[in-house]
Amino acid sequence: MVRCGCVLFRKYGNFIDNLRLFTKGGSGGMGYPRLGGEGGKGGDVWVVAHKKMTLKQLKDKYPQKRFVAGGGANSCISALKGSKGKDCEIPVPIGISVTDENGKIIGELNKEEDRLLVAEGGLGGKLLTNFLPLKGQKRVIHLDLKLIADVGLVGFPNAGKSSLLSQISHAKPEIANYAFTTVKPELGKIMYDDFNQISVADLPGLIEGAHMNKGMGHKFLKHIERTRQLLFVVDICGFQLSSRTKYRTAFETIILLTKELELYKEELQMKPALLAVNKMDLPNALDKFHELMSQLQNPKAFLHLFEKNTIPERTVEFQHIIPISAVTGE
Repeated sequence: MVRCGCVLFRKYGNFIDNLRLFTKGGSGGMGYPRLGGEGGKGGDVWVVAHKKMTLKQLKDKYPQKRFVAGGGANSCISALKGSKGKDCEIPVPIGISVTDENGKIIGELNKEEDRLLVAEGGLGGKLLTNFLPLKGQKRVIHLDLKLIADVGLVGFPNAGKSSLLSQISHAKPEIANYAFTTVKPELGKIMYDDFNQISVADLPGLIEGAHMNKGMGHKFLKHIERTRQLLFVVDICGFQLSSRTKYRTAFETIILLTKELELYKEELQMKPALLAVNKMDLPNALDKFHELMSQLQNPKAFLHLFEKNTIPERTVEFQHIIPISAVTGE
């Protein structure tokens, strides 16, 4: 059942998880031989981690993908020591691995404001260099978002994500500890006869208002960015967090999950998505499933039932919708 989804992993939507960039440190400034003046050192190129950044934003903002630091100032009578060239900073998301053209790891950026020097500026002209400046370092680098899994399970609590993971991965999910986060998603691997593997992350349950950091909030949503594809898991009978909160139908759950993703980062909606409708073993599940399918075929016709601030800009288009029962294994 899950096997049919494998072919979809090649399609990434507009989600970008790697980028190739050209970087060059600034050239040094000219020395002043007559008075022994030293030219300024060229600026350096740094990669700096920012919480709100994505690789897609970086690519859109700098389509040339060229980053060159400023040159050092020449030595002159009024300033015998030339000033250093301006550094160039490349903003990247947290959880990035940086490698050179040969695949050698330069370093990783796992938390906000982590910095990594990728191209050094050239020395200014001085006695040692015969007062001639040196050129800055040129380097092609690769930025890779460290994916924690091929598939991320998205759903409100009690939708049956953990049960589904234990069914499809034939194992108790292992708990993986990642350097760039404090929450531990559960990872399971689906193994196939042809030795193909798909890693699936069961992420902590989302709740309404997660984008405002309620519950696991941002920690959860941060993990979703690190999966290649989303698998929404919803309970066919709907969801109610507690007696004080509103009951939501399966369709409302999907719309609200979509809205939470959008409010956190619109780009998450660009990822390829599948939908597993769980608990199909319950009474009247089939009737509810047919009703859900008609709602999903024309979601706009039902959006008037929602409060305006809960309606997403665009609804997720699922590549497959699969009725399942994590309990019976169907």
